[in-house]
Amino acid sequence: MNQTLRTRADRHLTPGTRDLLLFVFLLLLAPGPFSAQQPQPAADPTRLTVDSIFTYRTRSLGPVQWQQDGGGYLALEPSPSKKGFQDIVRYDALKGDRTIKLSAEKLTPPSAAEPLLVENFDLSADGQKLLVFTKSERVWRSNTRGDYWLVDLKDGSQRKLGGAAAKPSTLMFAKFSPDATRVGYVRENNIYVEELTGASGSGIKQITGDGSRYIVNGTFDWVYEEELFCRDGFRWSPDGKNIAYWQLNSEGVKEFQLINNTAGLYPVITSFPYPKAGETNSAARVGVVPASGGTTRWFDIGGDPRNNYLPRMEWAASSDEVVIQQLNRLQNTNIVMLGDIRSGKVRLVLTEKDEAWIDVAWGDLDWDKTGLARGDVEWIDDGKRFLWTSERDGWRHIYSVSRDGKDIKNITPGEYDVMGVEKVDAANGWLYFRASPENAGQRYLYRTRLSGEGQSERLNSEPGTHAYNISPRGDLAIHFFSTFNGVPRSEIVRLPDHTVARMLIDNAALKERLEKLKRGPQEFFRVAIGEGSERFEIDGWVIKPPDFNPQKRYPVLFYVYGEPWGQTVLDAWGGRNQLWHTMLAQQGYVVMSVDSRGTPAPRGRVWRKSIYRKVGIVNSKDHANAVRAIKKWPYVDPTRIAIWGWSGGGSSTLNAMFRYPDVYNVGLSVAPVPDLRYYDTIYQERYGGLPQDHPGEWTQSSPITFAGQLQGQLLVVHGTGDDNVHYQGTEAMLDKLIAANKQFSVMPYPNRSHGISEGTGTQRHLYGLLTSYLNEKLPAGGR
Repeated sequence: MNQTLRTRADRHLTPGTRDLLLFVFLLLLAPGPFSAQQPQPAADPTRLTVDSIFTYRTRSLGPVQWQQDGGGYLALEPSPSKKGFQDIVRYDALKGDRTIKLSAEKLTPPSAAEPLLVENFDLSADGQKLLVFTKSERVWRSNTRGDYWLVDLKDGSQRKLGGAAAKPSTLMFAKFSPDATRVGYVRENNIYVEELTGASGSGIKQITGDGSRYIVNGTFDWVYEEELFCRDGFRWSPDGKNIAYWQLNSEGVKEFQLINNTAGLYPVITSFPYPKAGETNSAARVGVVPASGGTTRWFDIGGDPRNNYLPRMEWAASSDEVVIQQLNRLQNTNIVMLGDIRSGKVRLVLTEKDEAWIDVAWGDLDWDKTGLARGDVEWIDDGKRFLWTSERDGWRHIYSVSRDGKDIKNITPGEYDVMGVEKVDAANGWLYFRASPENAGQRYLYRTRLSGEGQSERLNSEPGTHAYNISPRGDLAIHFFSTFNGVPRSEIVRLPDHTVARMLIDNAALKERLEKLKRGPQEFFRVAIGEGSERFEIDGWVIKPPDFNPQKRYPVLFYVYGEPWGQTVLDAWGGRNQLWHTMLAQQGYVVMSVDSRGTPAPRGRVWRKSIYRKVGIVNSKDHANAVRAIKKWPYVDPTRIAIWGWSGGGSSTLNAMFRYPDVYNVGLSVAPVPDLRYYDTIYQERYGGLPQDHPGEWTQSSPITFAGQLQGQLLVVHGTGDDNVHYQGTEAMLDKLIAANKQFSVMPYPNRSHGISEGTGTQRHLYGLLTSYLNEKLPAGGR
């Protein structure tokens, strides 16, 4: 079950797409050291090339952890004395005073020649111990399996966790008990607790014993991790006496085989349970086991465990009860219940329903955030109330709910969507959240009283996209900011006045290089589509050539995602894709993007859920109508229209080329889902219902159905080792195109995963391929 897939890459939102969508979370908060100095620019610093776009790098913060007093934080930085390794340093948040908490030299085990290569760390609540994560390996999406070392900050002593029986790089999700005397972790699908006193390797207790290829304790299967953001599957009780955990049983789930033809003379096959739409899911349950070992008490949740999901579970501000969420298979009913750890009985607290679907994980998704931002409940008022997210009034808001579920109060009312929760400051009575009522492409910081009294107040005004890591006291924050035309920066700000206390990273070197480039106008716009009462506006952006002449007509390339996991029109730094688009503009293309209905923009529930059971239909129609309107603009050449996208955007590209052959001339589709039935249960059924219930709708929603209508030039790119969106689906579509006698181009990347990034020079080759194909099929330049 939890075998390593080294070809695993990020899901629907590809590296380039995610640079645009979640710049602060996945670019600036991504684990890793400060990047190296800017490489030497290309020979002509005013122009971009496929080679040079890979040399424009942002500096970003690595792992940062606030200390409990809120006055300082720990960070991971390159060691000046040990090249290639890191020091763990402490900063005074306001003054910037820097002290080395643990040097690379002190992170060298006694028998080792080199220091530990630190990938992440965790400080104990008492501030005396540190867990260091190293030698990681990929499991599904992320590198969550590795070695953990315990470091005593008083004397610098170190010990490797797991004992002699633990194989290298097999520990997962190690975390301190509340009193920091023990550490719990998952190893080979079982949960262990290790005492931190005594000799290394002594005092290790295995507290689950049935872990196997199919029985997984304390972590999750492929589809839970991918679609419900579930990875770490166990929780210490507040008093440290018990551990609550998930168990998944994937026996009976059909397996998918990835074939690696490049590993040797004979193929290597990797098989893993993967439930495709309409097929059997893993069975999930939640139980509590004593941390000292013993029998697990399973909660009597009810319902078919293979046709209901358990997406969230936490201790309920008590060591006696656990709060559990149960989501039905159609994902339109979410039940919140409290489970008694002694009896295993549960009682209903709240039922959330939606005619379309319920987003457990919502807003600007971030793997590293917890609490409300991930769909958990968050307890306030000493456990008497909890915070809950709902769209029950047509907008996404935060509600305060009594423990018995009888009193529910909206504390962020208004005709706008909450797009992220930055902090619940229970001590001072504030909720900090992100929203943008006037502009769907921006994000601002707001705060409101947890009591619901008074009005929400906006704390910043600079247009763009803002995100935060707020200190425990709530008076300071690490602020991450960028705009579409401006590079990312990070700084310490005071709250609530949002004054800058100290600059951390301004990316001045990157900014200087960008300022030398020849760049044309980069602007936002709105375009009206539809007729009569159905007429509405959608958001877009445009990048024009540096020598743009409004009297000429230019070819246009549209960048698309178009599904519920991706908003492309954001006033945020777009990373490599933005550089590539700028390079194409220098060649003489106009590059645009528009967000159709169904994308996760903060425009209300109706906007987002209008594509329910119509994925591929409503969104592609909106996009085609927008393109038809834009074709009438005086500088657009209506005979030279191209579209490209990745993953969901690859599917949108196919829908455009197949459904609207009169609108688009060239398509570049990367890692698409041509037939929705080939993708997983949770994602595809969330937006389309069960294929058994609506077979005709599933057929009409799939691009493959309309492959025979292709008229333009189509390039399809896919990694054959894609464990997420399987190459199998692309091959099925190619068969349809061949049967219809349609000519096309295809580039399979051997054994590459969904991000098509493995191997030397792969990404350079990919962007070179896309550029060459576009240049050939849609010549650049105004006419």
